[in-house]
Amino acid sequence: MRDPTWKTILDAEVQRWAARSCEQLAAELRDIVAYEITLNSKPYQVEVEILENTDDYVHVRVAVDDGTLPHSLFPLTQTFISRRQR
Repeated sequence: MRDPTWKTILDAEVQRWAARSCEQLAAELRDIVAYEITLNSKPYQVEVEILENTDDYVHVRVAVDDGTLPHSLFPLTQTFISRRQR
């Protein structure tokens, strides 16, 4: 069973990444970005990647898990779309 903390971390990370411009996202996410966050003395894995990079928008996926099997095979995910300014 997933720890409810996953959703808290996912929401915060989506908000943090969604605050960036399309240009920043494209530059920072050339490859998958993976890092660890510790909350309440527990480590959590975060992965961020671009799913689509078009002339109109950037579609990004953020995933969170606790780094253990089988949880890391089925992370909690959310996507967002950042539209380019015209």
